[in-house]
Amino acid sequence: MAEPAADLDRVDLKILQVLQADGRVSNLKLAEAVALSPTAVLARVQRLTRDGYILGYEARLNPLKLGAGMLVFVEVLLDRTTPNVFEAFKAAVQVYPQIMECHMVAGGFDYLLKTRMADMQAYRDFAGTVLWQLPGVRETRTYAVMEEVKSTAQLPLRV
Repeated sequence: MAEPAADLDRVDLKILQVLQADGRVSNLKLAEAVALSPTAVLARVQRLTRDGYILGYEARLNPLKLGAGMLVFVEVLLDRTTPNVFEAFKAAVQVYPQIMECHMVAGGFDYLLKTRMADMQAYRDFAGTVLWQLPGVRETRTYAVMEEVKSTAQLPLRV
């Protein structure tokens, strides 16, 4: 595991650890967890946010209850690997909320997409009307997830 930035002390790391586990924790509870005053903790959280360690806060929603229970990963191979094709593809994927993540990767394909759909029919419709029409797409490989064994956005921190 890579070492965190030198300007973070153990208290900063503990604050990040607590916030990562519960972004709704009150400032008072956070202060208690790290043994500082609420004023000092608030100043540290503001600094951590300003310095880009904290990117934001969001609620984790249950995709099964919201009609997006099918998770599908898609490998995308582009027809050309030129800057203008990359830029057109990156701009196009921003428009579709079904594409939750898009990563340029090294290896046998160019991008890996994480998508959420209601079911296989919804994915087939999306693939036919959107995915295969994205700029530069030559080939795709689809991986429908049968079971999510682990899913987290929490980063490992050494506290």
